[in-house]
Amino acid sequence: MAQLVYDDTGRLLFTKEMKEEYTLLMPQMLPVHFAMLARLLETEGFKVEMLNSRGKSIVDAGQKYVHNDTCYPALLVIGQLIDAIQSGKYDVHKVALLITQTGGGCRASNYIHLLRKALVKAGLEFVPVISVNLSGLEKNPGFKLTIPFIRKAVFAMMYGDIIVQTSNQVRPYEVTPGQTDETIHACMDRLLAGMDRGEGLSYSSMKENFKWIVQAFRDIPVQGEPKVRVGVVGEIYIKYSPLGNNDLEQFLLSEGAEPVVPGLTDFIIFKIYNRDVDVDLYGGLRLKQKICRIFANYVKKCQRAMIEAMSEGGFRAPGTFDDLHELIKGYLGDGNKMGEGWLLTAEMLELIHSGTPNIVCTQPFGCLPNHIVGKGMIRKLKDDYPFSNIVAIDYDPGATKINQENRIKLMLATARALAREEAAAQAPQKEPEAAAVS
Repeated sequence: MAQLVYDDTGRLLFTKEMKEEYTLLMPQMLPVHFAMLARLLETEGFKVEMLNSRGKSIVDAGQKYVHNDTCYPALLVIGQLIDAIQSGKYDVHKVALLITQTGGGCRASNYIHLLRKALVKAGLEFVPVISVNLSGLEKNPGFKLTIPFIRKAVFAMMYGDIIVQTSNQVRPYEVTPGQTDETIHACMDRLLAGMDRGEGLSYSSMKENFKWIVQAFRDIPVQGEPKVRVGVVGEIYIKYSPLGNNDLEQFLLSEGAEPVVPGLTDFIIFKIYNRDVDVDLYGGLRLKQKICRIFANYVKKCQRAMIEAMSEGGFRAPGTFDDLHELIKGYLGDGNKMGEGWLLTAEMLELIHSGTPNIVCTQPFGCLPNHIVGKGMIRKLKDDYPFSNIVAIDYDPGATKINQENRIKLMLATARALAREEAAAQAPQKEPEAAAVS
């Protein structure tokens, strides 16, 4: 068994010896993106398991070991990790926990400290916690983010976005149930195999990969009339995680709707842009600003290539980050950047402008920024766009799934009624018959 090693502050380190013996447990947020990330870590020599566990025991563990004033996403993430350790499935002396750490003002930055406190409370203080961050916040001898790995991870996030964006437009209409999910796994296998060979990691090869990914989903036979489209926005974990939102996308599909979920790319650019804006708002190194702009412009370039591939392939493509930034003008300023910040409101505006006025805004307990830029902006959006149909759904330990689903059903009923009215208004009007001549 690997020896436990601590740094000068008393923090338990993940050592090189642990890399050989330990299994890394990581919480799941984006099923496709994180699945690719887990497999990339495996190619780096780590044993990784992405947790897909569900059930009341996760919430129970979160409530038991996390302070009840902490946000619901933190409760679920920490609860899922501790529940997994206590499940009996793993050797508790040979597991480590993997968690991201952003370094921003959101409570998410403190997950790692909350998790360590929870482990002590559960008598599991010997379990190492690994911080995945690009800010130099915490370092471990046995876990280092190399430039080649970071490069693969960034490309995996881009590939994950185009896979999810295209598959969501096919799944509600597939002739053969399950074919879309099979195509997703086939695309992931091909992309990851290419990355192992060093392929698909340049701009030109990424453009080619975008084309065949789009074609793979275009080849899936579809049928049926267009369904009511429903956008999903909100706090990033609850928006994407099936555990966090009680399988919201699957519920929308079961109700005959087409889920429309904004991708992760805009959020990535948003976080880079915030560091750029900080220099203008609060001062700082112009060199840092220049580096941020170079990085942001490259990701924007990749995003434009993705949009082009989707449009040429006959899919609805999202707008660019710059389009979102233009839409938000007159609503929120660049300084409103805590959590999802102005981006969340901008996503709602983009959905409305692109023909998806029906929106579910996921509101987790304890996420103050999200309530301001999400629920707090709904009245303003409805005033400006009376046809918009937005419902805020609360997610917390005490919220029942049936109540959440009933509120979404009411929103869908309104959406279908509005669709019928629009169809009737666009239908050609019959000319009145001429009166009979006596």
